[in-house]
Amino acid sequence: MEVTVDIAVPADDVWPVLADIEHWPDWLPTVTAAKWSGDGPTEVGRKARLTQPRLGTATWTVTDYRQGRSFAWSRSSPGVTTHATHAITSTDSGCRVTLGMTHVGPLAPLTRLVTSTLTRKYVGTEAASLKRRCEQD
Repeated sequence: MEVTVDIAVPADDVWPVLADIEHWPDWLPTVTAAKWSGDGPTEVGRKARLTQPRLGTATWTVTDYRQGRSFAWSRSSPGVTTHATHAITSTDSGCRVTLGMTHVGPLAPLTRLVTSTLTRKYVGTEAASLKRRCEQD
């Protein structure tokens, strides 16, 4: 599942907002707490704890990181691993952000069945909130 949003702000100005997960709760209603584990740069293997309404707290591990362009992370629970992607591409009028979420594993079909409506709502809210946050400055 993917959601794409065009933002009338250059990618270089959107990236710092998207990549600064510890400040997501300041502008993103689908995240109430976010904290990186330990100090250091964001890179593959770095972990973060996110708390979300109706979903609780989960630890996400960065699986791909391309400074200024994209990052992906995943979280695992028994029978299912959830992957989330965050990508920015420049456009003539600003940038395009694509957010994605997939579930894999033996319980993935059940997870999709139970959470698909909430997942679509949250990812859509995240895209719209990022657009609003970046275009208000």
